[in-house]
Amino acid sequence: MGGNFSDMMGEIGAKARAAASKLAYASSEQKAAALTGAAHAVWARRQKIIDGNLLDMDFAQKKGLSPAMLDRLRLDEGRIKAIVDGLCSVAEQRDPVGRVLAEWDMPSGLHIQRVATPLGVIGVIYESRPNVTADAGALCLKAGNAVILRGGSESFHSAEAIHDCLVKGLREAKLPEAAIQLVPTRDRGMVEAMLHAVQYIDVIVPRGGKELVSLVQSDARVPIFAHLEGICHIYADRDADLEKARRVILNAKTRRTGICGAAECLLIDWQFYSKYGAVLIEDLLAAGVEVRTEGEMLKVPGTIQAALNDFGREFLDKIIAVRLVNGVDEAIAHIKRYGSNHTEAILTENNATAARFFERLDSAILMRNASTQFADGGEFGMGGEIGIATGKLHARGPVGAEQLTSFKYLVTGDGTVRR
Repeated sequence: MGGNFSDMMGEIGAKARAAASKLAYASSEQKAAALTGAAHAVWARRQKIIDGNLLDMDFAQKKGLSPAMLDRLRLDEGRIKAIVDGLCSVAEQRDPVGRVLAEWDMPSGLHIQRVATPLGVIGVIYESRPNVTADAGALCLKAGNAVILRGGSESFHSAEAIHDCLVKGLREAKLPEAAIQLVPTRDRGMVEAMLHAVQYIDVIVPRGGKELVSLVQSDARVPIFAHLEGICHIYADRDADLEKARRVILNAKTRRTGICGAAECLLIDWQFYSKYGAVLIEDLLAAGVEVRTEGEMLKVPGTIQAALNDFGREFLDKIIAVRLVNGVDEAIAHIKRYGSNHTEAILTENNATAARFFERLDSAILMRNASTQFADGGEFGMGGEIGIATGKLHARGPVGAEQLTSFKYLVTGDGTVRR
């Protein structure tokens, strides 16, 4: 790591630490005002943000990004309105800091409370989605944390324009401007610097593709919240309702193919297939999805032979792997073998089968008769998310403001001494 990146990290990190110490006791009203002010600034400056995004789109196209990745990057007025709504939603949420998580009295005379506190300084490393700049900045601030944002090279100008709005909100609310900092370089040397900055950063959240997350997981000295891939499965059970299944599967695959909640594998029970035939496959083909399958379903015109590694693959494109299975247990076994513990859905009207699916799988999110595209903090009522965590320590599933807190114990006595 070059000295210039180490020096830059030291400067940014020291500012973040100082800001975090003030944010830890900032009032709920100040934090809400900063986010509301940022939302107003984003909308007022939307043309500037779109202009910056056009520069990013041009850069990304020249780099050869896939259509799905370009869709992640693209901003228009509708998506900017969604950013504004997200900021306002987080502003309106209950402040997670200071919540009494539990309290009890001891025979010794002590009264003990476990109270939510900020984590401190959070580093977010992300790729092409510029809205992460607003989501991460807002959620970290709401939870009383300072944040260091390292956006992808593709979203450099978009992120910069959005970050300026966040800083304006902080300034107007009289909170430290260094509470939300954006790394001012595209150079990947700063990624390594952040991963090693144990004296400044308390946790790293990577948001991006497999290559980025693998790099973070292998090189980080700072603790991380991460998911490696979103290999999301849908299982159409023998007791699935046909019309519900058709609607959910199409949405799960085609609404937005480039997000981590997009379905990548469809498992169909043999009895369902025997009863209804290839209708689910035909729907996908008609929607322009490339269906990679095997055996019996290769008889369906338009399907192609699946490679072995297509099962357990995150396509992030209009491609899906499809397999026939014999019952829910075989579906569960397939998901355990090929899944990434992100999101799985079962389509069934049978309560016992749904309960078995929920009980025997341990993915971060399990759904019944609903699209995997709902794997999103905003859709869970969190006002947004900083990512989907698939690990089991501290945070799991959508990481919202509450998940960006730790806790401390407040112990009260009355001249109490221990025997």
